[in-house]
Amino acid sequence: MSDPELFSTWYLWLGVAAVIIVAAAALLISVWLAANRILKLAVAALGLVQHIKANTQCVWHLEDTNNTAVNILNTANSIHGHGVEVAKVLHSANVTES
Repeated sequence: MSDPELFSTWYLWLGVAAVIIVAAAALLISVWLAANRILKLAVAALGLVQHIKANTQCVWHLEDTNNTAVNILNTANSIHGHGVEVAKVLHSANVTES
């Protein structure tokens, strides 16, 4: 192989290597930019998730509210039942006195 052929082959493979390095660098830069974009979107989503969590906290306490309402209803029914019994006793006492 003569010197001009050697230099020609050398420059050809140097060019191929340069193209491969530039392509790899472009891919790495595009991956890095995509990762930064994902990070920014994830941080924004985290802020929204925290806001949604704060706004829906009352929903998680709804079961406690329902249990309290059931207890109030049971107490009111008990008071009503006792009131009916007192009314019957008072009514029967008034009937027997008349």
